Amino acid sequence: MMLARSFLFGPASRAELHDKILGSGADIVCLDLEDAVPPADKDAARTLAMGWIGGAGADGPLRALRLNPLSTRFGLADLHAVSEVAPDRCALVLPKVDDAAELRIADAALRETGSEARLIALIESARGLRNAYEIAQATPRLAYLLFGAVDLSAELGAELAPEPLLYARARVVHAARSAGIEALDVPCLDFRDLDRVTEETRAARAMGFSGKAAIHPSNVAPINAVFSPTEDEVARARRIVEAYESSASGLAVLDGKLIERPVVRSMQKILDIHSAMAARP
Repeated sequence: MMLARSFLFGPASRAELHDKILGSGADIVCLDLEDAVPPADKDAARTLAMGWIGGAGADGPLRALRLNPLSTRFGLADLHAVSEVAPDRCALVLPKVDDAAELRIADAALRETGSEARLIALIESARGLRNAYEIAQATPRLAYLLFGAVDLSAELGAELAPEPLLYARARVVHAARSAGIEALDVPCLDFRDLDRVTEETRAARAMGFSGKAAIHPSNVAPINAVFSPTEDEVARARRIVEAYESSASGLAVLDGKLIERPVVRSMQKILDIHSAMAARP
């Protein structure tokens, strides 16, 4: 299982920060070639990012790159550069995904070079939200939908707050789960307030998100804490799975409660996360 509790962004143009984000404890670390890099610096940042992504090893967090939109010359140049490097253990974040065709273009480019890189679609536009279900099923290479609140709220004319964007968040989670993939929540912009980070992360987990993005290394620990099962949760999950597996009828009762297959799946997910955490170096 690939852990994705925390997803830390860092600017691709700041080489001195690259090692810092790798050591942050985040499950996925992502160099940003888009919003964090002004146009004049994009070519130099791309060169740095290709060396970084090409140096990914088997251990440590998953390395990712947020490309520029494929509708721009910078985005096409990013995709071409990644295809030349043809990395395997990495992910590409495609921003402002409006329809499934964008993912199929990226998939075709990676397939041509034999790369096993995964894709992450950033849903941050009204059109992308409308097409979220088709986007989520565009290619088996897609691993996550990432919710983007800032651009979406601006386009909708909505306040950048939890309640006005509740429907949008729920639609992204529903689209992801319908396609059998995971959903990641937007970073907390009030990143210096760790209590606020924890509060937002708990709300995201309650909605069905499996992880949350961050824009500062200090946010990684509280995010990981919320999305990591406790010892009591792991112990309970083991008891439920064991009780179900020992039943010959496909039904089991534990502590006076009926255990059915959907409950077992959610308990197995807890055990999978626990095992993946234990396997991290």
